Amino acid sequence: MYNICVFAGTTEGRELVEYLSRQSVKLTACVATEYGETLLKPSPNLTVSAKRLTPEEMEALFRRERFDLVVDATHPYASAVTENIAEACNAARIEYLRLLRSGSEAPGDAVFAADVSEAVAYLNSTQGNILLTTGSKELAGFSEIRDFADRVYARVLPMEDSLRLCQKAGLKPSHILAIQGPFSAEMNKAMLRSVKAAFLVTKDSGTAGGFDEKITAAREAGAKAVIIGRPPQRDGLSFSETVNLLCQRFGLHWRPRVDVVGIGPGSSEVMTVEARKAVSEAECLIGAQRMTAAVKAEGQAVYNAISPQAISDYIHSHREYRRFAVVMSGDTGFYSGAKKLLPLLEDCDVQVLPGISSLAYLCSRLKVSYDDVVAVSIHGRDHCILPDVRKNRRVFVLVGGENGAGKLCEELTEAGLGDVSVSIGERLSYPDEVISVGTARELAKRDFESLSAVLVDNPLADPVVTYGIEDDRFTRNPAVPMTKSEVRSVSLSKLRLTRHAVCWDIGAGSGSVAIEMALLAQKGHVYAIERKADALELMEENIRKFGVENITVVSGTAPGDCEALPAPTHVFIGGSSGNMKQILEMLLRKNPNVRIVATAITLESIAELTEAFPRFAEGNVVCLNAARGKQAGPYHLMMGQNPVYIFTLQGGNG
Repeated sequence: MYNICVFAGTTEGRELVEYLSRQSVKLTACVATEYGETLLKPSPNLTVSAKRLTPEEMEALFRRERFDLVVDATHPYASAVTENIAEACNAARIEYLRLLRSGSEAPGDAVFAADVSEAVAYLNSTQGNILLTTGSKELAGFSEIRDFADRVYARVLPMEDSLRLCQKAGLKPSHILAIQGPFSAEMNKAMLRSVKAAFLVTKDSGTAGGFDEKITAAREAGAKAVIIGRPPQRDGLSFSETVNLLCQRFGLHWRPRVDVVGIGPGSSEVMTVEARKAVSEAECLIGAQRMTAAVKAEGQAVYNAISPQAISDYIHSHREYRRFAVVMSGDTGFYSGAKKLLPLLEDCDVQVLPGISSLAYLCSRLKVSYDDVVAVSIHGRDHCILPDVRKNRRVFVLVGGENGAGKLCEELTEAGLGDVSVSIGERLSYPDEVISVGTARELAKRDFESLSAVLVDNPLADPVVTYGIEDDRFTRNPAVPMTKSEVRSVSLSKLRLTRHAVCWDIGAGSGSVAIEMALLAQKGHVYAIERKADALELMEENIRKFGVENITVVSGTAPGDCEALPAPTHVFIGGSSGNMKQILEMLLRKNPNVRIVATAITLESIAELTEAFPRFAEGNVVCLNAARGKQAGPYHLMMGQNPVYIFTLQGGNG
């Protein structure tokens, strides 16, 4: 097991300790105080040294433990400590690595001082109160400021040593702000205003040290920033480079924290408290530009992307960030990109935070419940909602594209559903939110925002759930055969379709069986195979008429043109073109457990199907003789139809 030592005097140092504590290494963390020890999470492989080490004590520790590597992550201003660590490593012949804290961009009107003395000289030429955020150790030097006791306020750690140094420097108790960070820009601004500070004195402690939040607060509070420049540093590596080196050298693995956050309909006002916290604490924010712009904090890194692969690639290639927030519109479990993203982040520490869905938000605005609503999306995906609207009382639809809601209303109107009630929500949760209510026919004449939420109410929806749609519901052509309603009823019953069935309709004709298959196997797919041009044209018309989208029409003949199709779970054979034996052989090869229902009216087809029984685990046949009533003058006569033999063949164990 590798043995590593980290001097963890900065946020980066503590985060490196936290990272290494989850790895298969022996780890020693050196901090200067007992308070520093409380900031480190306990771990079985972690030993903490919580005191200031002299150069001699450092060398003795290094010789005793024989570390494979010592990482110096002390503060950029602790130059003496850095030199002591480096010299002790050299004496003990142990590899030394400096972890550098990245700097931040300072405002153009800031005052820069090389050291405390130069900062004091500048401040002595000014008037107004001063807030020091440089820590308690520098107070002796700052006590040379003119009118120090009256002008200066100091923010220090709430520790006895800090308070003692404040008292020794001559600070009044009311001028001591003893509090532990991290501090947001808002909190810094509140402190500056509470002490009426004209100046904020800080070191360039980098992004992780809260420098950006201080500069932002000073600008908004009208205080001038006095920045004490960094002393010269040893060469070293950034946090990301350090982690990369550790991974390569010791076979370690980097696991960033990734929060996948549902931010609701769009406005930051409707984000959950949990979501707000995750977004504000992230070092890097990822998502569509519309969403990142709505929730981005000042100084926060942003990467605009919506592709799950692009998001994953960015996270894995930017190890300088330890915590990401990927923002998703609406709820993470409701037609969200989180579904495809999560499998790509299995090597990360992922937390999924749900948001308020557009469905919940729109229904709350309409003051209706949504426990009986069927939810679908046509935003970025192809889906025909006509069957959903015909079958369900209420359907919620996420729409996208130019005037997507208006085009949806046009589609409903053209399909004979123009009288259904439609509620369209635009820019939900924003100050200019609009909700329009009317019939599909009325709203089809208007233009709507590209991203809208729609609730369709069809009070007449009461779908028939039995087999056998009436024959006159289909568009007919005397030249194209159609399986009659009675035969379809028995055949579909024998097929025992499932919702996710992969179906073939061989010799599909007008498409009557294929369409009923598609309506029953709602989550599955139907492949309708037909070779005649007039039948193909008629079938396409019927598919449009019934609004089914889970059908693929295959122009060709079985078995030759079916080899490339997905293996079927269920097959209906209405016509074989004399290829029954070859078709059955192909079906068993593609899926030995396939379930087949075939109709036959010729003796030749009946014989071929009967001969196939031994090749299947189950085989049976029924002969259906049906007669339909027909009015002849004042009388009604039963008109017999041709007898149809319906074969059921089950492969495998059924």
